[in-house]
This record gives sequence, structure tokens and C-alpha cells, in this order.
Amino acid sequence: MSRISPFPHLGEALRTDAPPALRSAATEVTAGLICKIADSPDEIEQIHRLNYRTFVEEIPQHSPNPERRLVDKFHHENTYLVVKHRARVVGMMALRDNRPFSMDAKIPDFDRYLPPHKSAVEIRLLAIEHDFRGRVTFRMMMDETFALARTHGWDLAVISATVRQLKLYGHMGFEPFAALVGTGDARFQPMYLRMAKAECLRAQLTELPGGAPGCPEVRVSLIPGPVPVSRLVRKAMRAAPLWHRSEAFHALISNVHAELCRLTGTRHCQIIPGSGTLANDMVAWQLRALGRPGCVLVNGEFGERIAAQARRAGLDCRIVSAQWGQPLDQDEVRRACAQLPAGSWVWGVHHETSTGILNPLHEWQALTDKHGLLLCADVISSIGNVALSLDRTYLATATSGKGLCGYPGLGIVFHRELLSGISRDMPSYLDIGSWEANKGVPFTHSSNLVAALAATLGEQDFSERPARLAALYRWLLDALKDTSFTVLASEACACPAIVTLVPRAGGNAWTTGKTLEKAGFLLSYRSAYLRARNWIQISLMGLPEKETLTELAGLLNGASNHDHSFKPEHAAR
Repeated sequence: MSRISPFPHLGEALRTDAPPALRSAATEVTAGLICKIADSPDEIEQIHRLNYRTFVEEIPQHSPNPERRLVDKFHHENTYLVVKHRARVVGMMALRDNRPFSMDAKIPDFDRYLPPHKSAVEIRLLAIEHDFRGRVTFRMMMDETFALARTHGWDLAVISATVRQLKLYGHMGFEPFAALVGTGDARFQPMYLRMAKAECLRAQLTELPGGAPGCPEVRVSLIPGPVPVSRLVRKAMRAAPLWHRSEAFHALISNVHAELCRLTGTRHCQIIPGSGTLANDMVAWQLRALGRPGCVLVNGEFGERIAAQARRAGLDCRIVSAQWGQPLDQDEVRRACAQLPAGSWVWGVHHETSTGILNPLHEWQALTDKHGLLLCADVISSIGNVALSLDRTYLATATSGKGLCGYPGLGIVFHRELLSGISRDMPSYLDIGSWEANKGVPFTHSSNLVAALAATLGEQDFSERPARLAALYRWLLDALKDTSFTVLASEACACPAIVTLVPRAGGNAWTTGKTLEKAGFLLSYRSAYLRARNWIQISLMGLPEKETLTELAGLLNGASNHDHSFKPEHAAR
């Protein structure tokens, strides 16, 4: 393979007056640091001296010399990534995709250890000054490596990892192979990194070692929100904010409205800074303005919440309920609908996140159509996760996070009809008609959150995402069979985005959750409604890799029915 070519435009990109898009492609600024490809004589000289301090004085891999500089034998083929603090190089690594690698000389029949791949790169000479060691410096260089991998088509990276930092490499997704190489205090573990897996782990990564003291080293987030967000979404979130009265912002939010309506098959929607709870309050006050009775369907925490919101808004309604984790009695739902006068409303949660139950929205749509009723649905945890059509739904609520894979912070209200003519006797912020009349921007708005939502809508393939989730869910159910937990929702009525686990006799979900968190896996177990029922949940909304879930299933399989025997040491790779 040919030598990696340093980017000829890099020097221009690093100028402070360079175009922002060019600068951001070449550098990443974090906590006063920049990461870039080394391209100046001063940077190269600092690399040789940092190389000496690390691999002669700290790790005795090479012999000392009076110049106190070490030039790598592959120097003229290396591309160096450096992290700089002002003019000082504080971290570096070398990338080289020419064969033979340095590992070829150390490991006989080297290729037989590697997984199938198209193009590999060797990462060498990772060195970071003592006062800059930690998660930020290493992550910046790995982020730039991932960007270069996409440019050069690398799908595999190999590295000789110092045995002193194996945990750090494991957090980034590196996998060990072959025996240790080196001698004495200079011992290294050969490892490879599958780029596809690394990108998934990187998106899920919430903290690497070296974070705030006392914080768990969480590396995989399996909670229903916030979900991992992509590089493109993070980039949109970091952009300079737009004035909410500008033409650019109105064009942006109009496009997002159109894409959300296309995704759900409905006619209108409003995007509101706030949570899903705020969106549901807007529904409650819209129903209050109608002055008609209705029915709330409840079989979990979020059904109970909208019932409470209906009561707070003074709605005249009856409650049809079922035990948590069980489907609603459809005969009872039919009777309730039949008893309501035409023009009344029915309100329920499609995916009950607290249990994993997926309620039958299509059946509710058929029933309300039959009886001339208005259906309202909370689709906060189902949108983006299952196939969804809201064309026969009067009002529906969603958020920018969860299955849409954006940042939390925006509530979404879908409405089948124009509502600007409805009574204004309600709080102004909750008036859907006011949002509609002002083209979605009656008050101050967040262009960053809207831009991040636009990015995920443009990036995600929501036509195939539900099938991927369903396949991953079925695979996980099989992997969980030998654990000391049962799945709450039966597969026939479950949403594949959430798996709610119930410990068998003697098990403690809270203790299991805390132990898993220490082992690097963040599951949902801290919510009051989960604690009260001794449940723990795995969210698949971030589409984690099977390798990640295999490791998690192994930890759960190692947990006995007694919480005191489930130890974090079992999590070691």
C-alpha cells in the first residue's frame, strides 16, 4: 500500500482565519488542546524527543543516547497525529499502512490472528506527557484516527499495547491476540481494533478512565435516554447558534417539520423546546379546550403519568388499566370506546417504556375510527424504533432523543388538523395553535437542538432501523436464557427497544445495576418505579454491537440469585 499522504491544506486549515468547516476537519479543540497531523519541523523535532522520553527513559525499549532524541525506523513512512497545548506537543501516535508492519517481525504468521478485513493500519508510538494523561488526550487522537480511517478505507487497526494500559485500550474496543511481545519492563500485548465496532463503542462512550474522581468508568450506555449520538449530530450541536427569527432558522425548522411528518405519515407537527412531559401537557390542554369526555389507557408508569396530567388539566375521563407488564384487556378498551359519545377522545402510550410493552396502536386507531373518537398517543419511545403511522391519530407526542437518536431537549407534537382556531383559554406556551400560527416559532428556540435533530433525521435510515432492532432483540432474548433474570414482557406484546429484567428469587436489581455500572455498563435501574419493583432494563435504542451484548450477557450469567455473589471482577476482559 502507498504511504499515507499528509494533507497539503493542513497548514492553511490551522490558521485562525481559515473557514470553520476546514478548521474543524483538520483539528478538534477540547479543553484548550488541538489534535492535528504533524506537518512542521518543530512538531517533528518534539515528536523525536517525546519518543525518547517515553520509549527510552520511561519504557526501556531502546538504549539511551546523548542527544536524548529517538527517530523511529519507519519515520519517513509514518503519519504522526499530535495533540498540542499551545506550541507544545503533549501527545502523539504514529499511523502507517505499509506492510510489513513492525508486528510482522515479532509475531510469526501474523495474519492468521487477524479477523477478516480489507485494509489495516498499524498504530505505534503512542506517547502522552505525564501532566496530560487521561481520557481527553487519548480520545482526541483516536477520534482523528477514526476520521482518517474513513478517508483511507481502513477497517482494522493493530497496535502493540503496553501492559500498563490494557484497561484503557479495552475501553476503546481493542481486542488482544497472540502472546505478549518484548522483554523485561517493555512488555506489550498485540491487539486489534475493528473499526466498525470501535465507532459504535465510541458513540456509546460516556466516560473513559481519567474522569472525575469517584465517577464510575462507564463505557457503554444501554439506557433509553440519552442515547448515543453520532459524530454528525454532535457536530451540528456544536455549531454557532442561529437567531430564531432569522430566515435560516425558519428554513431549518420548516424542513425538520416536513421530514418528521413524512416519517410518521401525519400532516402537521410542532417542535417545542422542552421534554416529552411538556408535549403531553400540551395535549392535555388541547383536549381541555374541546370540552369533551374521554378515556386514558394505563398499563405502566407513563400511562399513569398522562392520567395524572389529564387530571391536572381538569379533563373529564375514565381510566382503563391493566397490571404493569401486561397488555390491556382489549374487550374492556372496546367497551370503553363504545360508551363514549362521538367526538370524545382516547389517550394512551404506544410503547410503555417502564415495562417494555408495545400497545396495539393500530387497533386503537381502528376502534376510535369506528366510534368517531379522537385518538391521542404518546409515541415518545416508539418513534424510530418500530414502524409507525400517525395518519389516523388526532394528536401524538414524541421527543428528539430516544429512537430518533438526537439530543434530548425538544418535545414534538403531531396534529392531524390545523388547530389555530381552537379556544385560546390556555397557557400560551401550551397552545399548539399559537405555535402553528407563528410557523413553529412563537418564542425563543434552540437552533442547535433543531440542527442536531435535522442531522439525525438525514443520517438514520428509519425504514430499516426497526428490523435491525427486532433482530437484535430476538438475539438478546436467546443470550439471556441462562441468566438469573426473566424478561417481563412476553415477546408477543413487547417492543424490541427495551428489555425489562426481573431478578429471580433473592436477586437485587439495584445491586446488579450498580455492579454492572462499575464494570462499564450503564443500564436503567435508578428510576423510582424500577427500584420499587426490583427491575432493571436494557435499552437497545443505540443499536449496540452483539459483542457488547455478549459481554453483558456473560456478566448477567455470572450473577447468582444472591446479589452479594455478583462481583465486578467478573467483568475483566
